[in-house]
Amino acid sequence: MPQMAPISWLILFILFSLTLIMFNILNYYCALPKTLNTSEKSSSFNTSSLNWKW
Repeated sequence: MPQMAPISWLILFILFSLTLIMFNILNYYCALPKTLNTSEKSSSFNTSSLNWKW
């Protein structure tokens, strides 16, 4: 029935929007970055690497 088309489009929009949001949230929180120890952090930061050769 054509009279019901806007409601079904709205439901589809909400469904796909919620799916997209949930997919993005799961991808963001599932991938945990590797944490470095404090000794590795201090040794990996090298000030000489900050000198760019323009």
